[in-house]
Amino acid sequence: MLRIAVVGPESSGKTTLTEALAGHYRCAYTKEYARTFLEDNGPGYAEEDLMHIAGGQLLVEGEAQKLAEDHGDALLICDTDMLTIRIWSEEKFGRCHPLLMRLVQDVRYDLWLLCKPDIPWKPDPLRENPDDRDRLFGVYERSVRLMAKPYVIMSGPHEERVTNAAQAIDALLRKTRW
Repeated sequence: MLRIAVVGPESSGKTTLTEALAGHYRCAYTKEYARTFLEDNGPGYAEEDLMHIAGGQLLVEGEAQKLAEDHGDALLICDTDMLTIRIWSEEKFGRCHPLLMRLVQDVRYDLWLLCKPDIPWKPDPLRENPDDRDRLFGVYERSVRLMAKPYVIMSGPHEERVTNAAQAIDALLRKTRW
């Protein structure tokens, strides 16, 4: 099964793209567990909450992967990943738990779709960085590049992002003969 991570700064279209791709491929996908956690517990969080969020993200990914395998899906689309939680930790607290650093390396994805924040900011009480998205995009891009991960930048209007993402995923599917 191919695992696709959709990442990027806040309000860069990750969830919208994830849901559109899941519909296009009729495959399983994950929601961002951090949103569920913050909706349940309020927007304030402590550094130790990030390990709980990482564990929750892994749990929803495992459940979605099982569902996908049961249905014979070739793809799992993940709205966020461990890298996102690592960046969040470093930005908010100036450090990252060693276990989370290991998870960034160990949790496998076959392609990262890196969403550029070239769309309007949508206010949301759970979002924190309306004025810093371009800098954060650079942090994401440097990170995936330094980790030598395969990634494609998603930019432009929604339809263009879906088309470009589908082309990248289709190429990966052909390469792996799904």
